Amino acid sequence: MMNSDYAIQVKGIGKRYRIGAAQERSDTLRDLIVSQVGKARGIFQPRRSAARSDHNHIWALRDVSFDVKKGQALGIIGRNGAGKSTLLKVLSRVTDPTEGVGELRGRVGSLLEVGTGFHPELTGRENIYLNGAILGMRKKEIDARYDEIVAFSEVDQFIDTPVKRYSSGMYLRLAFAVAAHLEPEILVVDEVLAVGDADFQRKCLGKMSDVAQQGRTVLFVSHNMSAIQRLTEESIVLDKGKVLLRAPSAEAVDFYLNRGLSKLGERFWEHDEIPVTAAPFRPLAIRLLDKNNTVSDSVRSVDPITIEIEYQLEAEITGLRVGYYLNTSRGEAVFTSFDTDPHDLFNEYTSRPAGVYLSRCTIPANTLNEGRFSIGINASAYRIKRYFQDDQALSFSVDASGAPGTQWPEPRPGAVRPALDWRIDRKGPHERV
Repeated sequence: MMNSDYAIQVKGIGKRYRIGAAQERSDTLRDLIVSQVGKARGIFQPRRSAARSDHNHIWALRDVSFDVKKGQALGIIGRNGAGKSTLLKVLSRVTDPTEGVGELRGRVGSLLEVGTGFHPELTGRENIYLNGAILGMRKKEIDARYDEIVAFSEVDQFIDTPVKRYSSGMYLRLAFAVAAHLEPEILVVDEVLAVGDADFQRKCLGKMSDVAQQGRTVLFVSHNMSAIQRLTEESIVLDKGKVLLRAPSAEAVDFYLNRGLSKLGERFWEHDEIPVTAAPFRPLAIRLLDKNNTVSDSVRSVDPITIEIEYQLEAEITGLRVGYYLNTSRGEAVFTSFDTDPHDLFNEYTSRPAGVYLSRCTIPANTLNEGRFSIGINASAYRIKRYFQDDQALSFSVDASGAPGTQWPEPRPGAVRPALDWRIDRKGPHERV
């Protein structure tokens, strides 16, 4: 029996997928009925087909066990492909585990992907009531929260429009508003900050903080380490489907940012680290070069720093841009840059034929402050498709020896440390300052 102090308890959860196969179905009507009854009671367990051969299968999760107390906000962090989204789908009962058992106490509201749970032919208004009904709420309960949901989502002008006509940003606004305002006891959110403008992201974070303070349980997956530390007290680190660590969020973030990343200033991508959806783009390597063009993970603030991204195109891509996000060790953004930001390169590379490419840029000397930084790469066609993204592609350290102001031993706050052109003029006794 589940301990009444806990909202979630899972033991030995594993999820296996057959490569290239459609989703498994229940073997018999009895299996289907048992599965649905279990889901209604907040219980998830494997189906009888779990004992089949592992040939041509991959494990997205393996032997995952943890408990979450009622009212706790737990972060889940890990690289792309670590199993984070699969875990949330199992906990949300979107898919059944292959092995292990678990139980959830309370109504679960999930935002796993933009617009998850929405019927595309229904209007925004109809989808609000549909989602409330799925959560087991009465019409009066939904009526009481309807205005607040619409106001938060800022899509009131389109609330009676079928959601299939919404932009991805409108989908996200309404989906998050529904998930957060229909008051589930357990709120499961998968990277809600991946889409949407900065103001809406702040609104989402504020609302999630309110939900956690109201004593409801929150599971939060994000690559935004600042958000993880702000919203959660504890986090678990997943890697290749297994739990590596559960610790206070600050400790878990430090562990995540400094584990598994190249300590030599160079990273190569293995075949199993590249999703099928990245095709025809294939990342090969990323390198950090010092002033001598030597690969290194430790550079000086007073020297130029070069970043190389090597990749292969298996077919021609139009409108491709390849670039990186530079972040502090705590996940705070420093800047973003793409290889077609310069107008001449933008005009020259409107289309890239199949082949191997090297996109290279240099960060000028006297730009970064001392500390540890991480690089995430992105390959996309603006507003058309994101081919590949790895938010933790590489990490490196910056030494500020000899940088402006180092004659004082005090640490300088901030991620940048530019050498600025200061002047000091002495005014005459009768001149106005």
